[in-house]
Amino acid sequence: MIRFGTDGWRAVIADTFTFANLRSVAQAVADHVNRQHTGDAPPEVVVGYDTRFLSDRFAMETARVLAGNEIVTWLTRTDAPTPAISYNVKEKCAAAGVVITASHNAPRYNGFKLKATYGGSATAEQCALIEEELATMEAEARGPNIMDYQQATEDGLIRRFDPSWPYYQHLSTLVDLDLISEGHLNVVTDAMWGAGRGAFRDILQRTRTQVHEIRGALNPGFGGIHPEPIMRHLNELVAAVQRSQADFGIATDGDADRIGAIDARGNFIDPHHIMALALRHLVEHKGQRGDVVKTISTTLMLDTLAQKHNLKLHETPVGFNYIGDLMMREDVLIGGEESGGISIRGHIPEGDGILMGLLLMEIMAVNQAPIHEIVAALQADCGPAMYARLDVKVAQQRPKKQLVAALADNAPSTMIGETVVRVDTRDGVKFYLGDGSWLLIRPSGTEPVLRIYAECRSTAACDALLAEGDALGKRFTQ
Repeated sequence: MIRFGTDGWRAVIADTFTFANLRSVAQAVADHVNRQHTGDAPPEVVVGYDTRFLSDRFAMETARVLAGNEIVTWLTRTDAPTPAISYNVKEKCAAAGVVITASHNAPRYNGFKLKATYGGSATAEQCALIEEELATMEAEARGPNIMDYQQATEDGLIRRFDPSWPYYQHLSTLVDLDLISEGHLNVVTDAMWGAGRGAFRDILQRTRTQVHEIRGALNPGFGGIHPEPIMRHLNELVAAVQRSQADFGIATDGDADRIGAIDARGNFIDPHHIMALALRHLVEHKGQRGDVVKTISTTLMLDTLAQKHNLKLHETPVGFNYIGDLMMREDVLIGGEESGGISIRGHIPEGDGILMGLLLMEIMAVNQAPIHEIVAALQADCGPAMYARLDVKVAQQRPKKQLVAALADNAPSTMIGETVVRVDTRDGVKFYLGDGSWLLIRPSGTEPVLRIYAECRSTAACDALLAEGDALGKRFTQ
């Protein structure tokens, strides 16, 4: 059975992610779109893709199936960032969007991200309806309707387009490009071989910002790495920043909806600090107010800032879909998660690494200081807060509910010498310690992996807490 996770369907290419299965999923989407459609004109769907192996062909097959069901399909001319595609779903008032991408996952994976008409990820309820359509197709032994690509193009059912410029124009309303230009910044951008390639260069080409891009060529194997902007994958960015004597470096993941950064000294600036810097900038420099949304695995620095500025704070399970839901229902100023998906008010309810990279440049231009000094000031104001994460592969992972129950029922009374004052089981098991530190053990929803997170007042304490979390997790997975 094909199952949708928190952000669509992902699987290994040529194993489960095959053309046959993709066509079935596309047909289920077509059935759902047509079932929900009420207008006289045919419904429209936006389809885009990343730089992975066969992504362009998978996108074309998706478009052929949609066209075979009399749905007008806007198919991107080339690979494009997921947030650019998602924005065009909203801008075109399309019924849905599809992005062929596995985001930050290993090169052997591909995926099918489903977007709703508001430009964010489809809700769990919408994904469940797609799964119901798939079950109906299987019960009826019914295959997909597929139209010849050339015929669909001639009939206007497949329309190739460039999603970049409407998206770039929208970003220019959220950040001050003139202010960034005044900063005369020297920036290295790392596309990590992904769909964010060329974006910063194109957006900033008329400013006085020097942009040097690395890993921007088409490389479906991502150079043998996971295209995830975390420190262990960013050695090339560190070298490029130091070689170019750049002010800092920005990295985006495989489909550019996540961000990581490197300062001029080669230190990693994680999404926790990026989101906290952005919140402080929006409130203190831009005079904006609103709610703050973070996932359960995200820094307490946001709690401190929200309390300082009397802002309402929401905490959700891991997954940007939870953040997106709140962004559509509440007056949310900023929402984000530990993995680097962050968005702000006025944008689509979707993580956007390119937007956040531009916002970091605006922060540097306003402060007229190196990014490491800005981070140090944040730590002095809201810290100290040191964060670390450990991914532990497991041979056989127990069902998530069983594992969470076992960990919660056997919660230790102390960790790293501190009392465990509270245990939260909303998403994995989170142990809150008496000194403000915390540990989260969370089974992955897409891989046989335990994700273990810790935040403490020192790096040594984080390492010790992770080690205890590793031992505790292994105790119940072996």
